[in-house]
Amino acid sequence: MTVLETPVGRFAPTPSGPLHFGSVVAAVASYLDVRAAGGRWLVRIDDVDRPRAQAGAGEAILASLARLGFEWDAPPVWQHQRDAAYVAALKRLMADGWVYGCACTRKMLADAPRAADGATLYPGTCRNGVPAGLAARAWRFRVPAGLTAFDDRVHGRIVEDVSQAAGDFVLHRADGLFAYQLAVVVDDAAAGVTDVVRGIDLMPSTARQICIARALGVAVPRYAHVPVVVDAGGQKLSKQSLARAIDAFPPALLIYDALVCLGQQPPAELADAPLPAVWDWALAHWSMARVPRQGEVRSRRIYDR
Repeated sequence: MTVLETPVGRFAPTPSGPLHFGSVVAAVASYLDVRAAGGRWLVRIDDVDRPRAQAGAGEAILASLARLGFEWDAPPVWQHQRDAAYVAALKRLMADGWVYGCACTRKMLADAPRAADGATLYPGTCRNGVPAGLAARAWRFRVPAGLTAFDDRVHGRIVEDVSQAAGDFVLHRADGLFAYQLAVVVDDAAAGVTDVVRGIDLMPSTARQICIARALGVAVPRYAHVPVVVDAGGQKLSKQSLARAIDAFPPALLIYDALVCLGQQPPAELADAPLPAVWDWALAHWSMARVPRQGEVRSRRIYDR
């Protein structure tokens, strides 16, 4: 008899500011997708990049999620407490020849081309060894040649040549911090995450993370990338764009509007329903097939600056 895998989803906000509506939409999609399938939902605070984290922001995000009616199945994980796991993963990749030391500084790479997400497209200066007279400052992932493909549950088949789109990217930075790409893969694998549902703005990271997962020999989760929410001027809602925190808005209305953004077509009368009723309807009617395939959506009410 085949034992069916219990789905495990997660929401992993960066604590660089308070929770905003764009993040709520991603959280609702992740939560409904795994809950509707009878699975477990986890929360992780992605604060591996310590300089970006604001004091108290992680705790405030957790409080906002609880106010909105989210329930998680294990204590939240904080990336700043996970360095030992990242060290172990990096050592394994080193032993298997997947990473190499890099001596390049930002100044040395100032004229290098840019990847799709704006990061430096590494020209391979140190791929075959650090140049004489220099010392390694960071560790880069040796991207394999060829195409990386995955089936996105919203957008279908996605194929990318990571060596051309991103080049060899950093896993351990010159300032001693681990890179987001490595931390996410290690943490998802440790938590047994089977389904990653997140904003389409993170899709450029997906093929890179798949490459790392395969190099580590861990399971690759299923992916679904939902639209990002933009304000009246067409700018993505984010902490960097000073999007308004959501705590001033009624929780039920926020969840309702998230359902609208996710194409779930909630009935108009649900907009005035209490929060438990909104969640009950959402769980009973969730469909990934109705999530819009376009990259951007506007909410029923604009939560902009």
